[in-house]
Amino acid sequence: MSARDDPRRVHFQSPEYLVERLDAIADLFDKDRTDVLIEAIREYIAETANSETFQELVATKYYDDQLEFETVKQLVGAETAQRLRLLKADLEGEPFDLAAPTDIDIYGDDATTVDTADGDER
Repeated sequence: MSARDDPRRVHFQSPEYLVERLDAIADLFDKDRTDVLIEAIREYIAETANSETFQELVATKYYDDQLEFETVKQLVGAETAQRLRLLKADLEGEPFDLAAPTDIDIYGDDATTVDTADGDER
């Protein structure tokens, strides 16, 4: 068992009917209440972490400097956190000063011109 797996006592208040249902489920599966709670928490965290809405929220808060990288790593995993770190660095960097290619006709024959307010054709 690693240090991260060491049990930590958590105390919280719950409506009595939820505790009664939890105990009934634990009895049905011949499990301890704590085991059922841990399983439920794991499933909730996994489902939440895989949610697109959740990942977008984490990314937004990270890009806005409201979350530290280590927190992002805990929330979405190391691989996704690293991807967000690279994207954030890219967003914060200076844009490339690249000229449009002159040797390629990107519009082909579908190009249209528009008369602008100053009379120039574009």
